[in-house]
Amino acid sequence: MNKTLFVLISALFCLSYEADFVWAQPWTTTLRIAHSVDGVTFGTPTVFQDSCGVPSVVRWYSDTLACVFQWARQPMDSPTWDRVAIKFSYDDGDTWTEPTPVIFQGLPNGFQRPFDPTLVALPDFSLRMYFSGSIADPPPHDSLINTYSAHSVDGIHFDYEPGVRVDHPTTRVIDPAVIYFNNMWHYECPAGSPQDGAFHYISDDGLGFTQAPNIPPSPQRNWTGNYVITSPTELRFYGSTPQNMWYNSTANGGEWNGYVNCNIPGGDPTVAILNDSSYLAIFVGPLVTSANEIVELPASVQLLPNFPNPFNSSTTIRFELNATENVSLEIYSLDGRRVQELLQGTLSAGQHSVQWQADSQVASGIYFCKLTTSHLTQTQKIVLIK
Repeated sequence: MNKTLFVLISALFCLSYEADFVWAQPWTTTLRIAHSVDGVTFGTPTVFQDSCGVPSVVRWYSDTLACVFQWARQPMDSPTWDRVAIKFSYDDGDTWTEPTPVIFQGLPNGFQRPFDPTLVALPDFSLRMYFSGSIADPPPHDSLINTYSAHSVDGIHFDYEPGVRVDHPTTRVIDPAVIYFNNMWHYECPAGSPQDGAFHYISDDGLGFTQAPNIPPSPQRNWTGNYVITSPTELRFYGSTPQNMWYNSTANGGEWNGYVNCNIPGGDPTVAILNDSSYLAIFVGPLVTSANEIVELPASVQLLPNFPNPFNSSTTIRFELNATENVSLEIYSLDGRRVQELLQGTLSAGQHSVQWQADSQVASGIYFCKLTTSHLTQTQKIVLIK
């Protein structure tokens, strides 16, 4: 990808919200995570992920959360550079997997690249991702940058859905937010700078959108952020100002009740409601000014390819340790249920293998093996066919 194009676009999705980190690029920022009882007053943020921006988190199954974002861990042109990536939580947000770059399948020839992702969970427990991109390779701000979508059953492999979801005739549409609320799909994206407000589109099926009246502007309030449903009669949108995050609420997606300021600063926020009715927010944090603030991925463990995969009744799960580690290896279903614990103990450095023998009660489907050490967690998809 063209480096100049990426740098310019990065300015669009990494908002300034304090004077000392204006126009920060994603490889110099971190995503932060914070919790709240009421969605207004949040606790002290902690680091969620290094070198990235544009988060979008959704509930997927009962206690599983999925969060996508634009990952830009250097060096350039590496597997972690300028990629849409995803992390999962199988315990309602307490712990998260390491990021996995998303694989897009079936993109048209000449597609620029997917960026600025937003995620929605569909009624059949599959996922749809909306994202910005273009078939051509226009400069930033060009009207050829539209919103597209892709569909996934495992959260990692996304199949391109043909056609354009939203195509504004005169300007680019980036940083989309999409949600299904009260029998209608709602799409929002900034119309430009804060004084321009936001575009609003509606849809019956989430694929073909029709433009509705714009969301009115408010000085310094940027409508770059995400929707969250807090009750059957309240839809919130979380955005940001140079000083703090905020939300606005609506009962119909078009008429808004007024701005409520939150207590912490943060760019492009996304919010999920946890099972205990508390709030979890993930947002772009401040500029990293010290190398000590960058969260590096430890090189202590690596999941190796499984074989055979797909498999009939058993598969060998291989992994490699660079040092002695306390290790657990577990199998999880797509709905976050732990199917089996395969390993729990201390292992020395080197390659190891464990066989998962699927018993008769385990149905065909997609599963995840979860490898956890004291440093990190990694997951890998396993396809079981009986």
